[in-house]
Amino acid sequence: MSDKPLIDALVATLKAAPAVTAIAGQRIHAAAPRMPTYPCVVVTRSEGRPVEGDTVEHLLTLTCASRFGGPEEARALVAAVRAALHDAKPALTGRRLVTLRTPYADVFAGADRETTLGIVRVRAVTEPL
Repeated sequence: MSDKPLIDALVATLKAAPAVTAIAGQRIHAAAPRMPTYPCVVVTRSEGRPVEGDTVEHLLTLTCASRFGGPEEARALVAAVRAALHDAKPALTGRRLVTLRTPYADVFAGADRETTLGIVRVRAVTEPL
């Protein structure tokens, strides 16, 4: 089972969330852009595994990146992403969403000391229509 329909639905949900777009605009990406503009949100990791029959557990990591000059913007973006996705019900192509949770988030300085990174972990469970 590909994670692409779920990733597309999450990106669309975030692009429609006023709190997220107030910070990141439409810079919400399913894959890392070659030349990112900050702040932005990128799906940086996804994994899907069967749990029972055709039910699939998806584990995704969304990275929020900021070059604001401190952690404030990254913290606000992480909070907005988390609020927009936790218990959201985006429509999926070919699957039914059972649950969508954001069980973990963190903000930390990037290795380049210019970028502040935030991560939001997403756990979703889907099943066939």
